[in-house]
Order: sequence, then structure tokens, then C-alpha cells
Amino acid sequence: MQVPLEITFRGIPHSDAVETRIREKATKLEQFCDHIISCRVAVEAEHHHQHQGNLYKVRIDLSVPQRQIVVSRDHHDKQAHEDVYVALRDAFDAAKRQLEEHVRMQRGEIKNHKVPSSTAL
Repeated sequence: MQVPLEITFRGIPHSDAVETRIREKATKLEQFCDHIISCRVAVEAEHHHQHQGNLYKVRIDLSVPQRQIVVSRDHHDKQAHEDVYVALRDAFDAAKRQLEEHVRMQRGEIKNHKVPSSTAL
């Protein structure tokens, strides 16, 4: 990465264990694309709800040449994440998929399908 990894915690105290996990996962992203310019990760907790504990949101902003990749996983998605590590895993998995797709497009491995021109009958 050209710019050091930025990690932000909102609504939860800083955790060395969570930061270590984020750094590990960010390093793994570099295995799929060595052209990552920057990576910012924000972990946010919305405090206790009546029937659930804290719900965690994770946002990952990746900058690669010619593209910004943004992944946001929060409690409004299909799954609420009461475990910060599950929220991190899902967010980084989504970032990995988008990054892999970007790399395939850059390599020309994804075909651009031509739209057939409509002809008058």
C-alpha cells in the first residue's frame, strides 16, 4: 500500500485484537492486488438495543488505480452482526470479491458483451 492503513473505531474503545485482525485481513487483500493505493477501515458500534447487544458496522474504502471500492456492512443489511469479528470477515470477504473482479477486468479476463443493434423489420 502506498498510504498506510487507516483504522477508526467509533462508539467502541480501541481494541488491539480487532486492529490486529484488520491488519491481517488488509495484508491478505494485497495478495490479490499489489496496486492498492490506500485502505481505510471504520468499525462502529451502535449501542444496546432492547433485544440485541451491540450491532457492528464495518466500512472499508479501498483506492486502486482507476477505481474506488467501498464496502459497507451494517445492521441494515440482511444480517445483523453482534460479533465484530463476523462483521469484519463479511466486509473483507466482500472487498476481496470486488477487488478480484477489478483485477480480472484490468487483465481483460472479463469479456465486454456487445449489445446487438436493433434493426427495423
